[in-house]
Amino acid sequence: MKTTVLVPLYIYPLPQAWDPLFQAIQDYPHVSFLIIVNPNSGPGTPEQASPDDAYRVAVSRLHAFPNVATVGYVLVDYTRRPLHEVTSDIDRYAAWAALPGLALGGILLDETPNRWTHEAETYLATLTRQIKKSFQNALVVHNPGTPPDPGLTHSADVVVTCEESYSRWKSDEIQTYLRRMRYPRGMVGYQLNAVPIGALGKVVREVHEVAAYVFATEVEGDFYERFGRTSWKILLDEISQLTSQAESTVQSVDKVLG
Repeated sequence: MKTTVLVPLYIYPLPQAWDPLFQAIQDYPHVSFLIIVNPNSGPGTPEQASPDDAYRVAVSRLHAFPNVATVGYVLVDYTRRPLHEVTSDIDRYAAWAALPGLALGGILLDETPNRWTHEAETYLATLTRQIKKSFQNALVVHNPGTPPDPGLTHSADVVVTCEESYSRWKSDEIQTYLRRMRYPRGMVGYQLNAVPIGALGKVVREVHEVAAYVFATEVEGDFYERFGRTSWKILLDEISQLTSQAESTVQSVDKVLG
């Protein structure tokens, strides 16, 4: 499975705010993007039945590109959030499909637990059933930020097993944990921040070996709210090269088998 750029898009679409993303999608047509749409820590307040005009224009523009998939952001607060509140958020995202060009491809559940309990497994399974029923070919993404117990991964298509700063990711503690709790590459996502520019290319190549969904930036703190000027291009260039290499390998194998 080729590497996909995982984009936490927690930026309001003011004029030009999403331009680095639109430009990247256009400039790297053979690279896939999975974009997390997050209007307001979810779809907005219950009074907001649908996205505002700025979001309608920006999201429909994203969906015009064939190399883009989108999921809506929903907070579960480690299953402490009442189920009816979470399901209400999911329903409101699903309702976007009634508007031209706005149908999302699934949901990211943020702050999912990493320790198994029967209650946590049941909670997540309930949400997955709703998501799969509410979205066509739905993608369910969990973001515990660390590798979860195996019993919690059954209801997810993608799991963000590492959401860390560069220095913490490099620590012996985290590296040991990631090696011990490893999952199939095709379902794993990484989100790394505060990566030194000089190390970023190497980091992307290293992470690519264990994760099919990758985000890395030099930005610290508000890295979900802006694009790193230098790191954004490095990330895209590296994943573009990895994608081209993977495609060349597949073509070579096809020739041999054919």
